[in-house]
Amino acid sequence: MAAGKRVTVEYFAVLREQRAVASETVATSARTARDLYEELRQRHGFALEARGLRVAVNGDFAPWERELADGDRLVFIPPVAGG
Repeated sequence: MAAGKRVTVEYFAVLREQRAVASETVATSARTARDLYEELRQRHGFALEARGLRVAVNGDFAPWERELADGDRLVFIPPVAGG
């Protein structure tokens, strides 16, 4: 994989538990937010599929097809369980 950019990823809830870190900076050649999540899902064994999550890029909710740029900050947000 040729890493073309570095992005920072924040994890919440179950993703944070599965990854065991709150955030990380990753080198990636992923074109879109979905591509990045799928890359990280394979790398880290995340159980949730992208369709069950929301994504925010640089502080704003974004479509999964949003193209990534070097220095972007992404947050993958799983469903919230409550009671």
